[in-house]
Amino acid sequence: MALTTLDLIIVGLYAFSLLSIALWVSREPKGETKDTEDYFLAGRSLPWWAIGASLIASNISAEQIIGQSGQGFAVGVAIAAYEWQAAIVLLVVAKWFLPIFLKRGIYTMPQYLDQRYGHGVKTLMSVYWIFLYTAVNLTTVLWLGGLAVTSLTGWPVFNAMVGLAVLAAVYSLYGGLKAVALTDIIQVVILIVGGLIITWLALNQVSGGDGAMAGLGRLFEEMPGHFEMILDEDHPAYGDLPGIWTLLGGLWVLHFSYWGFNQYIIQRALGAESLAEAQKGLAFGAFIKLLIPLIVVVPGIAAVVMAQQGVLDGAALAEQSDRTYGELMSFAPAGLRGLVFAALIAAIVSSLASMMNSISTIFTMDVYRERVADRPEGHYVTIGRISALTAIVIAVFLAQPFIGGFESGFQTVQEYSGFIAPGVVVVFLFGFFWRRMSTEGAYAVLLGSVLFNVALKFGMPDVPFILRIWLVTLACMAAGVIVSAVASKELVEVDPNHRVATFATDRTFNVLSAIIVALLVGTYIFLW
Repeated sequence: MALTTLDLIIVGLYAFSLLSIALWVSREPKGETKDTEDYFLAGRSLPWWAIGASLIASNISAEQIIGQSGQGFAVGVAIAAYEWQAAIVLLVVAKWFLPIFLKRGIYTMPQYLDQRYGHGVKTLMSVYWIFLYTAVNLTTVLWLGGLAVTSLTGWPVFNAMVGLAVLAAVYSLYGGLKAVALTDIIQVVILIVGGLIITWLALNQVSGGDGAMAGLGRLFEEMPGHFEMILDEDHPAYGDLPGIWTLLGGLWVLHFSYWGFNQYIIQRALGAESLAEAQKGLAFGAFIKLLIPLIVVVPGIAAVVMAQQGVLDGAALAEQSDRTYGELMSFAPAGLRGLVFAALIAAIVSSLASMMNSISTIFTMDVYRERVADRPEGHYVTIGRISALTAIVIAVFLAQPFIGGFESGFQTVQEYSGFIAPGVVVVFLFGFFWRRMSTEGAYAVLLGSVLFNVALKFGMPDVPFILRIWLVTLACMAAGVIVSAVASKELVEVDPNHRVATFATDRTFNVLSAIIVALLVGTYIFLW
């Protein structure tokens, strides 16, 4: 399938508009230059609507759209737990975590670890996060995005990845977080509109032209197994989504690690103009998360019926489910196809830009500035740009050899992130709420997270991934308590008053939270 001239014009207009708006919002008054707060935290001026939109744009990348559509084809709506449970986690993060972070005025997650546990823990996690974002997150988004672009344009995958990297770099390197966050508002609108178009086209095809609602009804009739939120033990995907353990076990740990302590997600909230704006922004993002399965999972389920109809190659999709979304895009007519393609590019480049900005923030503020101090602010902004550019170049060359051999890019990211996620969650939560958690305990937890994961993965390979994450989390909690209890010296906090934070939330946040929880409870009851 090829793009028509009209499609290419639409994509070109999107790219031109994106770059123009990014440059416009990034401009500085004559004679002034960006300092580190301007570049890395948007001058702490972001309103709630920009924070919420940017959270979703950063999150919904190629691994989500392409990967979860593929999982929708292979597994069904159970994969939506990654989206719906995230909404609850965002509300918890907004109410209980953000007050602590914003009170401290930090730029990065490692800075909190430095203040709570000391320099060593900070350095360890800074290096880890830079490696993870570069070698796993950036590479996965580039590879899956490149595959999608290739399926539409016929370009070589490497060339497609280079094009995506250049587009993301041009506006994010110049404007920093402000350019990324404010353009993400446009990206989210394009992403949702484009996703809804694909959903409508797929469901209309399933119904034989009788409309999307008729197609959805047919999916429920013909694919009841794909609308089970809780999988049985004999289900082929039980190893990834182990039934009731998706509600009770390690999936919550992965969510808290990602939404609560992940630099390229939480950085938007750190750039808020106030705590109340940050909290409303996360609630807005949580509301949008409720809609995401409609535009990424449902089309994948529809593709199963379309394969049965002979419209799609079911055997090829079963072999590599990540091809599902690209195949569905072929049903869009000229013009709409360009809009859908622009939506996919928007998801990819917004995630790339967010990751690049966070890599540059951690490297500059937590690694470089500690060793090269007392330089002008502009010097550190330049270093941030250089480090972000270096990361994206490395990721372009790592993507195919590192990610290309895996069947599902989405599950690959979860697997690699899962090795340290339990340790990250325990270190932060104990740091927040348990005064006796020591530096020695933090090291034990982080090291134990990796060792316990390796031991269970290879020693007990039949244990489902999410259950393994939960067991490792319990082991990490025990390790933190035991080591802290026997540590030879008392914990000395850099800021002993860090727990003095306001956890009250305003009426808007409370009402929106209640609506989100009610909708989720109703959805789970309906799909149980």
